[in-house]
Formats: sequence, structure tokens, C-alpha cells
Amino acid sequence: MAHDIQCWKCGASLAALALPFGRQERCRSCGADLHACRLCRHHVPRLPAQCDVPDIEEVRAKDRANFCDHYTPVAGAWRGGTSAAADAARAELEKLFGK
Repeated sequence: MAHDIQCWKCGASLAALALPFGRQERCRSCGADLHACRLCRHHVPRLPAQCDVPDIEEVRAKDRANFCDHYTPVAGAWRGGTSAAADAARAELEKLFGK
């Protein structure tokens, strides 16, 4: 079954890989772990444990492979580049503290 999931780290297409991803599966382009929080639909960075599954044991390394049973890969995990807000904040800091 085809899917449009991209690597959370480099944005490379993972369509050639079969779902579900195994715990040791890595991106063929950058080597990033794929069975990681960063590629999961439950990963919500604004939450304290960064996961929307209640009462789940926290995974500290969100970018590393883990044993979570709730892992579900999601399209759209790759954010790509920097946001305009991040660029503006960086420019303000450079004005204050120099480069």
C-alpha cells in the first residue's frame, strides 16, 4: 500500500518502505530512526511529555528508535527549513547580542 510519509529529519520520501516500520528501520537518505516519536501521529511538542496518549511512559529521546506500542507514523512530520517567526527571532537576538 502506497503512503506519502516523509522522513521527519530530511524530508525524503519513505514510500518505498512498507508499513508498519520496524523498530530498527532507518531513513535511506539520512539514517534517521523512523520508529521514533518525531514521526508519530501522537507526537505533540507543546504537551509536557510531548505525547497525546494519556498515562504513557515518557520517551526522552524523541528522535531515537523506541519500543512504544502506540507508534503510528504520520505524513507531515517533516517541517523543513525554518519558519519566518524563527528567522525573525534569530534576527532580533543578533541585533541584541551581535553575531
